[in-house]
Amino acid sequence: MTAETVTSSVTATRPPFDPELEAVLPMIRAAMPPMRPDALEESRRLMSEGLPGMPAPDLTADGRVSVVDLVVPGPEGQPDLTLLVLRRTDHATAGPAVYHTHGGGMIVGDRRSGVDMFLPFVLEHDAVVVSVEYRLAPEHPHPAPVEDCYAGLVWTAEHAEELGIDPERILIAGASAGGGLAAGAALMARDRGFPALTHQVLICPMIDDRLVTQSAQCLDGEGTWDRRDNLFGWTCLLGEERGGPDVSPYAAPARATDLAGLPRTYIDTGSVESFRDEALAYAQRLSQAGVSVDLHMWGGGFHGFDLMVPQAAISRASVAAREEFIHRALSQ
Repeated sequence: MTAETVTSSVTATRPPFDPELEAVLPMIRAAMPPMRPDALEESRRLMSEGLPGMPAPDLTADGRVSVVDLVVPGPEGQPDLTLLVLRRTDHATAGPAVYHTHGGGMIVGDRRSGVDMFLPFVLEHDAVVVSVEYRLAPEHPHPAPVEDCYAGLVWTAEHAEELGIDPERILIAGASAGGGLAAGAALMARDRGFPALTHQVLICPMIDDRLVTQSAQCLDGEGTWDRRDNLFGWTCLLGEERGGPDVSPYAAPARATDLAGLPRTYIDTGSVESFRDEALAYAQRLSQAGVSVDLHMWGGGFHGFDLMVPQAAISRASVAAREEFIHRALSQ
């Protein structure tokens, strides 16, 4: 199956956007980089520099947080990885960690993308945040991205003492493609027996390459990350195998047949985004497998609404619910 073709028999009717979000959606769409092969480098540049009106955050929190890059071994026989480590400058006692896998549709983004959402936990819980720079598709298709994420996770757990981390208090988290990679790395950690994770936080996760759900079809030139963007991202990652019978659950966690033994999970999604149905189904299947799940669907939310329109009421509510879960997770 190519990046130009995807078929479905579902009826593609979308719910309405939240009015506060809809008012600024045209400006967001105009500023967003195009997702197509000839514009990929430009998209990466824009994602790295930040969209207009969204300046790069101060990861040092006015000097209260140290920001360090570490170069560590990658998967066996593969290039080294860079890990971004955020710690309070007065960090002294081993405590909880958030291992972060950034978003970007598997094709854009870097270790700094979206990591600022975890700064409050560095400051308030003295948590250590580790964010991995994984290789991107299409230059590096599956399994490179998820294997990089897992290798960085293993290194973090094995070097917990020098990082100031309690190895029994590691949480994995990611948004969008990062949510899919976090879910894939959590499956790897379970299947390979290391490390033990306390929680997984899957924020509007990208977890199903088949693109056959109603929500995967209902946005075409609307919202953010529509059906064409989604098809492009998955095809970059999987090539001709996308949608076929042999896709690994580590690439597309919705493919996993056994979800037992995974850590307590937080999942959220907007009601007007491509990943809605796969996120809801994954939460249900996790619950049926005996995993404790907190699930939130935000009516009228498009993909990434809370990051792009943080001042909106729905965004504030979404962030508050997520932060409350993570606060509880890090306090355990």
